[in-house]
Amino acid sequence: MATEVAKTVPENTEKEKELKEDATVDNGQTKEEAPAEKTEEKPDEKKAEPPAPKPTVHKANFEKDVVYLYQFSRTPLLPSTSPYCLKVETWLRLAGIKYENVPHMAKFRSKKGQLPFVELNGEEIADSTFIIKELSEKYNKDLDAALTPEQRMVAHAMISMIENHLSWVILWWRAKYPDSVIKGYQVNLQSALNTRLPNPILNFCYKFTSGRKGMKKAKAHGIGVHSQDEIIEFGKNDLRVLSDYLSDRPFFFGDEPTLLDVVAFSNLAQLQFIDKDVAHPLRDAMNESFPNLVGLVSRIKERAFTDWDEICATLDLNAHLPKPAKETKETKEGTGPAEKQPLPEEPEKGKGDEKEKEVEKEPEEKKDKDEKEK
Repeated sequence: MATEVAKTVPENTEKEKELKEDATVDNGQTKEEAPAEKTEEKPDEKKAEPPAPKPTVHKANFEKDVVYLYQFSRTPLLPSTSPYCLKVETWLRLAGIKYENVPHMAKFRSKKGQLPFVELNGEEIADSTFIIKELSEKYNKDLDAALTPEQRMVAHAMISMIENHLSWVILWWRAKYPDSVIKGYQVNLQSALNTRLPNPILNFCYKFTSGRKGMKKAKAHGIGVHSQDEIIEFGKNDLRVLSDYLSDRPFFFGDEPTLLDVVAFSNLAQLQFIDKDVAHPLRDAMNESFPNLVGLVSRIKERAFTDWDEICATLDLNAHLPKPAKETKETKEGTGPAEKQPLPEEPEKGKGDEKEKEVEKEPEEKKDKDEKEK
């Protein structure tokens, strides 16, 4: 009996194992089929999701095809102390493109951490070179359209000299003499930054931070390692090259301004419009040795900034835009100005007084009649 039991037990266990294995296999198949259906549904769900929103811009209520320019605040002597901001605004004016300055009080920067930058139809464009390139393609406005291939090569070389060499000479001077920058452009940091901090504190912070950072950049560029006389000589050589190439022409390539004229103007204006009470060797060199460059600056200024005096007097960022008409005070009925329009109560008061006088006269006349009859 013991042997039989021993024989029968394994048979039962093997059958049970087979049943269990069959059950687990079936269960496994059913479990795998359910998620397979879910995985098929997931791509459909992803397709149904809306597209990712575009990156936000600072000007949410923008108008279509209007360029919104972000730059530094105005000064009483110069529309912008940044040659790159002045470059973009000058180009926009000469190209005849509708734009609007955003009064952000120098609080915003582009994604590259720079000023200027523009926003167009909800998209940001940073760096002055790329701004002009993309806007010229968008609006079909190319100031260099009439240039020959050779002139384009000369323009590219000249622009590189100005922006990668002469502008660094100017930046070195500003970092070396930050106090002269504030006096030379009559900068009011309190109004420019829209802060309540007094100007002496702001000026001290500007001198410390701007001078320190500027000298680091100048040394990293390489120009800051030279002596002052050597750096000024670099700047004079650049001015001489520009003056010789301009010669007696109104603009570098003829009678119409090109991008080279815009770049030269935006950098030379930083020298030309420094207050006369502040010494600057390159400004004096322009006026004494290179008068044709002074004439170029004047011609671009007259053509692009007809409102220059208004800008410097009011520090208005959008002096070029038409101002809304002044609202006149009207009466409740809206018939005209409140001062000229008579009040409705006045004639009614006059009529009331006359009626009261008539009422007073009636009993007096009756008394007279009674006395006469008596």
